Amino acid sequence: MKSPAPKIRVQHEDFDAAAESALMTAGRADIGALVSFVGLCRDEAGTLAALELEHYPGMAEAEMTRIADLAIERFSLLALTAIHRFGRIEAGGQIVLVIAAAPHRQAAFDGANFVMDFLKTSAPFWKKEHGTDGQAGGWIAAKDADDSARDRWHNPVKE
Repeated sequence: MKSPAPKIRVQHEDFDAAAESALMTAGRADIGALVSFVGLCRDEAGTLAALELEHYPGMAEAEMTRIADLAIERFSLLALTAIHRFGRIEAGGQIVLVIAAAPHRQAAFDGANFVMDFLKTSAPFWKKEHGTDGQAGGWIAAKDADDSARDRWHNPVKE
C-alpha cells in the first residue's frame, strides 16, 4: 500500500486546528486515533510581547515534508498535517500545528511527537523575541533539550 502524502504548509496567516482535523477525517472510517498538537507563543511571565519567525522559503517546506514522510513510514500513519507560521506572532498566538492520524492511539501520539521533535531541530525556522518593553531581543538559540528529544528517536529504549 502506498503511503499517504502529508499536507504541509508554511504560512503567515493563522490556522483553524478544528477545521484541519475535520478535513483530515472527513469521509474516513479507517482512522482510529487523531492526535493534534498546537504550539503557542508564550508570554514568558509577561516579558514577551511577540515572536518574529523567519524561514527559508522552499527549504522549510521540503524539510517539513521529509520529516512528515519519515513519520508516516515509521509509525504507519494514515494521514499527517503540519502547518508552521512565520512573521510576527503575538503572545498567545498559534505558531505550529501537527495532526497525526493512525489506526491506533500510540502510533498517532508517537507520530506527532516525532514530527515536533524534528521540526524544532531540523526545519529552517528562526525566532526573534520582542519584549513588552518595546525592545527587540535576540534570536533564540537552539536548546540542548530539543536535541535530546530528537535524539531519542535515533536510539530507542530497548525493552
